Amino acid sequence: MLMPSIFGENLLDDFFDFPFDGYRTEMMSTDIKDTDAGYEVTMSLPGVKKEDIKAQLKDGYLTIQATANNKKDEKDDKGKYIRRERYSGSCSRSFYVGDQITEADIKAKFENGALVLTIPKKDAQAKVENNNYIQIEG
Repeated sequence: MLMPSIFGENLLDDFFDFPFDGYRTEMMSTDIKDTDAGYEVTMSLPGVKKEDIKAQLKDGYLTIQATANNKKDEKDDKGKYIRRERYSGSCSRSFYVGDQITEADIKAKFENGALVLTIPKKDAQAKVENNNYIQIEG
């Protein structure tokens, strides 16, 4: 039964069984596992193609950006549209991985809608204080 809700649900969600709210919550859900060698980041990217994913490392921040374009058409026997749905959008996530990590250190693999990044652990190099003292005579 279609009844408007006062608790934040949309009236058309029940009628069209709208999938987009669930899609947004699943997009880019991320698991980060701490291993002995480094970190394994698994990011869920349903409906995204490999060529629509970009990973960039800048100033110690790893940024993953994904773009999705989904279309769903349903027709009756005569070819008239019963329902047409489209979703397109992009999202990104950033993680601080440190200044010692380079692009060559990070390994990425995309398979079955999941992006898996392997990031090694590197010890932060302690800054060496360089004290240049002035010699005092006397």
